[in-house]
Amino acid sequence: MSRIGRKPITVPSGVDITLDNSVITVKGPKGTLTRELHKDMKVTVENNEITVVRPSDNKTHRSLHGTTRSVVSNMVSGVTEGFAKSLELVGVGYRASKSGDKIVLNVGYSHPVEITPEAGIEFEVPSNTKIIVRGIDKERVGAYAAKIRSVREPEPYKGKGIKYEGERIIRKEGKAGKKK
Repeated sequence: MSRIGRKPITVPSGVDITLDNSVITVKGPKGTLTRELHKDMKVTVENNEITVVRPSDNKTHRSLHGTTRSVVSNMVSGVTEGFAKSLELVGVGYRASKSGDKIVLNVGYSHPVEITPEAGIEFEVPSNTKIIVRGIDKERVGAYAAKIRSVREPEPYKGKGIKYEGERIIRKEGKAGKKK
C-alpha cells in the first residue's frame, strides 16, 4: 500500500473543504482552489483530517492513490501558505525589472521580453538578477517559472541564462585548439 497515500492530511483552522462527488474545493485565507479528482478515488473529511482511499489494488488505483493525496495536500498548503519559485539571471547585462504587474526581461535579445501573469500569479523582483514567482496553485507557479526560464535557458559553455535558484548547470569544455 502507498505510504504517502495512507497518510492523513490535517486541515488547519480557517480552511474550509467541500466535496461534491469527485470535485474538491478548498477555501482558505489566501484564496480558493477547485479541482476534479479521479472518480475512483474516495476522499473523506472527518475530524479535521482528509483521507484518500483507493478501491482496489489495481495498478491504476495504486498509482493514483499517492498522487491524489499529494494534490489535495498541496491544495491545503497552497491556500494557507502559498508557493514560491525563485529564478536567477546569470550573464553580463542580463536583468529583470517590474513594470506594473508584468516583468520585463533583458536577456541578450535585440528587444526586451515582457511576461504578463494570469490571475492568481504574482511576480516579485527583489534585485535586477532575481525573480520570485508566487501563487496558491503549485502547478501554475511551477509552470510560470518554467515559462520564464524558457525565455533564455542556461547554456552549458558559459552558464549564461535564466536558472532556478540552487540549480546546478552542468558545464561543458570548450572547443579544443588545433594541435601542430
